[in-house]
Amino acid sequence: MSKLHLDSNMIDRARRAASAIADDVVRFIERRTTVAVERTVLRLFGLDGVDADGVPLPNVVVDHVKEQGRLPEGVARPLANALLQTGWSVQEVGEAVASGSLNLFETEQAPEAKIREKAAELAHAALRRIRENRRRREQLIEKYGDRPQPYLYVIVASGNIYEDVVQARAAARQGADIIAVIRSTGQSLLDYVPYGPTTEGFGGTYATQANFQIMRQALDEVGEELGRYIRLCNYCSGLCMPEIAAMGALERLDVMLNDALYGILFRDINMQRTLVDQNFSRMINAYAGVIINTGEDNYLTTADAVEAAHTVLASQFINEQLAFRAGMPEEQMGLGHAFEMNPDLEDGFLLELAQAQMAREIFPRAPLKYMPPTKHMTGNIFRGHVQDALFNMVGIMTGQGIQLLGMMTEAIHTPLIHERHLSIEAAKYIFTNARHLQDEIEFKKDGIIARRAQQVLAEATGLLEEIRSIGLFAALAKGVFADVKRTPTGGKGLEGVFERADSYYNPIEELLRQELHLAKEESA
Repeated sequence: MSKLHLDSNMIDRARRAASAIADDVVRFIERRTTVAVERTVLRLFGLDGVDADGVPLPNVVVDHVKEQGRLPEGVARPLANALLQTGWSVQEVGEAVASGSLNLFETEQAPEAKIREKAAELAHAALRRIRENRRRREQLIEKYGDRPQPYLYVIVASGNIYEDVVQARAAARQGADIIAVIRSTGQSLLDYVPYGPTTEGFGGTYATQANFQIMRQALDEVGEELGRYIRLCNYCSGLCMPEIAAMGALERLDVMLNDALYGILFRDINMQRTLVDQNFSRMINAYAGVIINTGEDNYLTTADAVEAAHTVLASQFINEQLAFRAGMPEEQMGLGHAFEMNPDLEDGFLLELAQAQMAREIFPRAPLKYMPPTKHMTGNIFRGHVQDALFNMVGIMTGQGIQLLGMMTEAIHTPLIHERHLSIEAAKYIFTNARHLQDEIEFKKDGIIARRAQQVLAEATGLLEEIRSIGLFAALAKGVFADVKRTPTGGKGLEGVFERADSYYNPIEELLRQELHLAKEESA
């Protein structure tokens, strides 16, 4: 029963509208592929490394296929054929293409059945490795026991992966459950994934497979010392969204920032590119058991949190439906929202409570990701600590799943180790002292909190029905989310989108669809 007396018929209306929006998107994206999707196939097949100029080999091979005008058919077939004809490994084929000694389309053509058999063998090997990582995570959580939610989630961001390791271990010892390594500024706009361990970054540390591996090992070691499983989070967004999902699955990351609309709105990445990439990335995340974090909290950094509250809920509904279509269960959907209302607003705490409780009731099995105040942090550390305490109170009162802890020095500098310690200490104090407060609370049917939640739900339903009538692409062009307008042919990365040929072949996607029990896509 709804504590907020929400109208279940209204929730059903909103969900039906979001479902229709997602179906419309899927009809568009299932006829397309991207350079990032094809690079992801190569990475999962085992291709890694860089050429003599430092260009990642997955980029080199995909560009080679693109230059031949054959990318609409997918990269898997020519690669598998080359393996059969040369007897080389995936890595050796990639290096030969990079050196110019091999043209994938000048080798003899093997029978189609043989090519598909070889490609399927590679796909099965990739998914086997991902399954083993997922099983290892489950074994460690069973060994140590899982932590109570909300999980304590903190960020490290030094730019140097080895310094990040020092800070992450310290945060784990202080009590953190999730460590996120924030990415270097602008990485989302790179159409390649940097290679190897990195020791320089801008406002963060580059997401590379080697960095993932280094941090995973460090958290496993400190987890063994503490008798706890420490989850690792990174950013599966931008122009390399599915590649980073694959790297995370191969290195056992646990949580990924992975929003369907964030890159479009806040990084001006083309919407066609983003929506195709997000679907494939979510299939990989779903299979790997990774919890995704969506980015609705960001809407409130450009729009007013009270006036735009319904857009957050509407986007959560859309993200939910798109995630379902990638085979993701609710238990892996860390739908995002934030404590971002102006603290000077009378009864603002009640409005924040209404928003958080409403999200909890509408998405009951999702590990909701709750973001701390940032927009109205002033640099007054004492006031900021109180704002974070109120945020933590709402988190425990409403049963949030993942709590990104606020820092008293927000708006001043990147947190230092002792500031992270104070933040974790305050959150543990509040969460422990009020652990079951949510079970004791009821809300007045005609009170401020219930009426506010009902209003936001009604407005979100109206917005979703409007988007359904015009389509998501047109709605984004109108600027319905975050007051930001984008066009279907604008933004970065459109040149990397291709309509699939009738002969398109992607054995990774085919196998994921089988494993995730997704309907077979319609032919192009």
